[in-house]
Formats: sequence, C-alpha cells, structure tokens
Amino acid sequence: MNVSVDELADALMESLGEVKDISIAELKKSVKKTGQNIAKDIQKTAPVKTGRYAKSWRSRVTDEASDKIQVTVHSQGRYMLAHLLEHGHAKRGGGRVRAIPHIEPATEKNMATIEAEIKRGIESELR
Repeated sequence: MNVSVDELADALMESLGEVKDISIAELKKSVKKTGQNIAKDIQKTAPVKTGRYAKSWRSRVTDEASDKIQVTVHSQGRYMLAHLLEHGHAKRGGGRVRAIPHIEPATEKNMATIEAEIKRGIESELR
C-alpha cells in the first residue's frame, strides 16, 4: 500500500483497528474453546457413582460485549456436590470424606495453554 505522509496517520490507525478486531475475535474464540475443554476435562476426571454428576458439566457464555467475554463452567443441576467432592467434607457421625480434586486440575491445565492458543490464533489471522 502506498500512502502519502499526510495519510500515514489515518492508514496506521486503520491497520491498528483491524489488528484489534482480529485480536478480540481470536480472544473470544479461544476463551469459548477453553471453557468447553475445561468442562470436558472435568467430565473425564469427575467421580463416577451413577455418572449423572460427571455428565452435568457445561460451559456457557454468561457475558459478552464487543470487547469482552465471560464464560462460566458449571455443573447443571448437580452444583451442590461440586465443592463437597472437590474439597472433601465432614461426615455426620464424625470423620471426613476424602477430597477428589477434579475441577482445579482441569482448570489449571487449560488455563496454562490459553495464552499460547490466543497468540497462535492472532498470528495465523494476520498472515
């Protein structure tokens, strides 16, 4: 693109606007994908008695605007069990039930890779 000195600022701002739009789109896509991956990983590692608790995990966009997104991973209908299973709890007659960590490991695993995924998506779009 050939631009005169007078038009340089406008051309630069236009290019930066395009990069910003691409970056936000890639960020949103990566966050949605990460939320789905976290839900799948929790389903794989969740304790299984009947299987209903493990199958209840979902990922859902709870807030989205032009420049932000919020994704919530939750246990639909079985949310009361999540903290009891993740951290353990006291028994009625004394003693404790052991913790079965399955939420935090899945979250940490996927959050460690999200930055690289966003970066890779932006780079591929800008090429």
